Amino acid sequence: MKNFAQLFTDLDRTTKTLGKIKALMEYFQKVSDQDKLWSIALLSHRRPKRTINTTLLATWASELSGFPSWLFAESYHVVGDLAETITLLLPEPAEESDESLTYWIDFIRSLEPLTIEEKKEKILWAWNRLTGTERFVFNKLITGGFRMGVSQQLMVKALAKHTGARENIVAHKLMGNWSPEADTFTQLMLSEDQKDISKPYPFYLAYALEGEVSSLGNPHEWFAEHKWDGIRGQVIVRDRQLFVWSRGEELVTDKYPEFNIMLDLLPDGTVLDGEILPFKDDQPLSFNHLQTRIGRKTLSAKLLKEVPVSFVTYDLLEWQGEDVRHWTMDVRRKKVEEICSVNNAVLRISALVQFDTWQQLAEERSRARDLFSEGIMLKRKESTYRNGRRRGDWWKWKIDPFTVDAVMIYAMHGAGRRANLYTDYTFAAWDGEQLVPFTKAYSGLTDEEIREVDRWVKQNTIERFGPVRSVKPELVFEIAFEGIAKSSRHKSGIALRFPRIKRWRKDKPAIEADNIENLRKLLV
Repeated sequence: MKNFAQLFTDLDRTTKTLGKIKALMEYFQKVSDQDKLWSIALLSHRRPKRTINTTLLATWASELSGFPSWLFAESYHVVGDLAETITLLLPEPAEESDESLTYWIDFIRSLEPLTIEEKKEKILWAWNRLTGTERFVFNKLITGGFRMGVSQQLMVKALAKHTGARENIVAHKLMGNWSPEADTFTQLMLSEDQKDISKPYPFYLAYALEGEVSSLGNPHEWFAEHKWDGIRGQVIVRDRQLFVWSRGEELVTDKYPEFNIMLDLLPDGTVLDGEILPFKDDQPLSFNHLQTRIGRKTLSAKLLKEVPVSFVTYDLLEWQGEDVRHWTMDVRRKKVEEICSVNNAVLRISALVQFDTWQQLAEERSRARDLFSEGIMLKRKESTYRNGRRRGDWWKWKIDPFTVDAVMIYAMHGAGRRANLYTDYTFAAWDGEQLVPFTKAYSGLTDEEIREVDRWVKQNTIERFGPVRSVKPELVFEIAFEGIAKSSRHKSGIALRFPRIKRWRKDKPAIEADNIENLRKLLV
């Protein structure tokens, strides 16, 4: 655990890519293969299952620290993170631990079948053996809130250097259904025998186009298609079995029974990249329709009929069992057109936008919202299919978001480094002479603006509710969002998709903020 705690510290201390890669490489060189595997799992968001209720942890920590429960709760509100609060308030340990990361992961997993008293005894024993950052990491693991400041792509780079393998090979090995409980580091990273027939490929992600589209040069060197607003996924057919993966590395085959027909439509050894999209009467539906299916444990016949889904194919990653990501985009596209030529509503192709000038493409982009599209995807015809987010060959040219001017009425403490600042805000719009809350947002302001808002919140508080303050309805912010839907859970009757703060409207008084009726008119 000491080595992993040191890695956590080293990664937290630098924002430089090379510094993070160096820290990871040094760590991999020092620890056992099993610790390497668990570290990779944690960095890939494969955390152990939470085995203790956080309320119990807070109660035991309050008792051990000697602080009354109300003072512990106030400290938690100020710090903003339970794991850190426990770490700060507990007395220094009486012993020292030399156990590995794997030991402590197994320790946490072993707690599940125990009684509450047995769990308490084990946790107090652990707290008495871990110091500083070790204790903090342990607390993060048992509360289920572990995060580390490193991206999957940086970890891939470090592992590639450590193992001597190419980055695209490493990225592919980390995909799919592996786990530290069932696999070894050698099986995962060093073996050439890939037995997991469900394993997807790493997704190639585009950067947002921020400058003029004409900066991309000759328009005839590019393919353009609409950026569909669904769920990015891969359809895999191997050994006459079907696997459907989401971009979040979730196996979702059972959630889309319509795709079972792919076993008849696709030959063995085929992997397609595309979008899971609601389609009805040969027209795409909005993401709001797809949301009615997301998270459902059972799919009724009525729902399947009302919101049928299609797989809108973008790309081909494997053909006849061969990895074809090295083929150029124009060659892969021709093969995709052949594959999707079957007359079936479930398997579709993302149609190319025909254009000769950037102005023509801009005009097509302006129609995107009418098609339930988020904008235009641009892909260089000679590009290969890479892994992760890369600049140069793939760009997303999104349409401008919806915006609304809203009044801040509540503010709440942030988390982590911003735990002492009010950074999470609730916004309202006018409904007659009343302000009705309709969304929350916490991103978009600069650090200087956050500090300025924090000072204002502390000086203009009306009431306090734990970490939340209601404030004078005076500050107006422009809120950007991608979509809007009806919601029975919110008083306003609406919910926004991807809300964020676009700018602070210091020029506008609260009385001039937008009203709820204008937002409701955007509902489809």
